[in-house]
Amino acid sequence: MLKINDLNVFFGGIHALKGITFNVPKGKVITLIGANGAGKSTTLRTICGLIRPQVGEIRLNNQLINNVNADKIVKKGIVLIPEGRKIFPNLTVQENLELGAFARTDKVEIEKDYQWIYELFPRVKERLWQKGGTLSGGEQQMLAISRGLMSRPKLLMMDEPSLGLAPLLVKEIFDIIERIHQEGMTVLLVEQNAFAALKISDYAYVLETGKVVLQGAGNELLQDKRVKEAYLGE
Repeated sequence: MLKINDLNVFFGGIHALKGITFNVPKGKVITLIGANGAGKSTTLRTICGLIRPQVGEIRLNNQLINNVNADKIVKKGIVLIPEGRKIFPNLTVQENLELGAFARTDKVEIEKDYQWIYELFPRVKERLWQKGGTLSGGEQQMLAISRGLMSRPKLLMMDEPSLGLAPLLVKEIFDIIERIHQEGMTVLLVEQNAFAALKISDYAYVLETGKVVLQGAGNELLQDKRVKEAYLGE
């Protein structure tokens, strides 16, 4: 579905991404793990058109999308749930969800997706008329995921969905990711909680200072000595 080839990004004199290459097959959960500053978020922002690569290719279903604007990339089916949630705090939960579907015109299917969201996230349904900014951190993350799903993406990219959440909520978020994956969603996940991420990943890539230094099936990397020492605290 998504193919990244020799992706290079510079910020002034800083070489942020150094020839990254990886694939995201349809229907799979692919994870990027790495320390702060490894280039994980930059990779996602480049894929969704917020940053332009200087070298390399980004292809969606074999179509080059390097120079496509971010709003057009959303319409092509790539959606980013950003780090820090970035919901609209002064809008209600309902209004946040409506904005997730802003590019759609299929009203009957939109209504079906509302019902799907309410089933996935009962707490979102309970708080439809609350302002987004009054929700707890965990509820805001659920809203951010719900808003992303309302666009009915072909590829859902998630940047640090567990960041700042209590362990019980982290488990709940990863359970939801597994569920939407089982329903056919393709997911590209960036996550510092390497253990939780690798457990649900079909395949994963380890980034260090803008380069892919290791890759393999999620369950294989869980057993890799280098990954254990660097990211699993062993």
